[in-house]
Amino acid sequence: MARRKKQSLAEEVVDLAALLPWWAGVLLAIVSYVLFHMLASRPPAAMTPGQVGAAMPMVVIRAVAWPAQFMVPFLFLLGALVSFLKRRKAAQLHADAANRADGVATMTWRDFETLVGEYFRRQGYAVIDNGGGGPDGGVDVLLQKGADRYLVQCKHWRALRVGVQPVRELYGVMAAKRVAGGFVVTSGDFTDEARSFAQGREVQLINGKTLQSAIRAQAAAAPRAGAASQRPMPQPTAAPTASTAPSCPLCNASMVLRQARSGPTAGKKFWGCSQFAQTKCRGTRELA
Repeated sequence: MARRKKQSLAEEVVDLAALLPWWAGVLLAIVSYVLFHMLASRPPAAMTPGQVGAAMPMVVIRAVAWPAQFMVPFLFLLGALVSFLKRRKAAQLHADAANRADGVATMTWRDFETLVGEYFRRQGYAVIDNGGGGPDGGVDVLLQKGADRYLVQCKHWRALRVGVQPVRELYGVMAAKRVAGGFVVTSGDFTDEARSFAQGREVQLINGKTLQSAIRAQAAAAPRAGAASQRPMPQPTAAPTASTAPSCPLCNASMVLRQARSGPTAGKKFWGCSQFAQTKCRGTRELA
């Protein structure tokens, strides 16, 4: 991940709130105001000359709490605003990519990284960091699903195909950080050498065509999911079979019915990529 300049405490608070849903930032602003206001409003205790030293910590706390009751909630609200604007922009980029044939290739590298983060968020990952190091890639997105973390490297190359070197670099970072897996996502395509290196490793390659197809599938599924949630009494349906299996959102291969064996979703059935044993593709879909 690209090295960033040292941030002030205020900037770190804003960035922390920006990583959360906007409503969480608003909630933190309210809670922090109440706590600091209570500390700032505590009346000073009566003391004798011999008790001045013992009372100094409370005096300092009240002095710090007075400006903090306004400054800290303001920073949380600012972070909530940033979070709201980022989520709205990401949703718009996702809609553009789904509706336009060149929606992935024509956007800027920064918008491409934002779009990739939104794509994985809709795949069920928590996007911990989506800062973006620069137009040349690097580890641009940090994901988490359950207890596992994943690294994503974005390559917004319109003409050139991504070679093996970026894939090797990501694999080295994965080993150093001991993460569960990684993704290299490009708006173009990959060389045969890059695909051969990723074969059998915990690195998945997603080219522009596959990404756009998966985004279109996400956009098409969203209205159906919303309509289904409004039905007061859904009718029972037949058990899913191989003929009704969807395609993998990552590699477009057919999917098979699996059952989670551990974790918070143990026992729950879901669609998993049929190529997992061969290519380690971790594409999943929820079972309707």
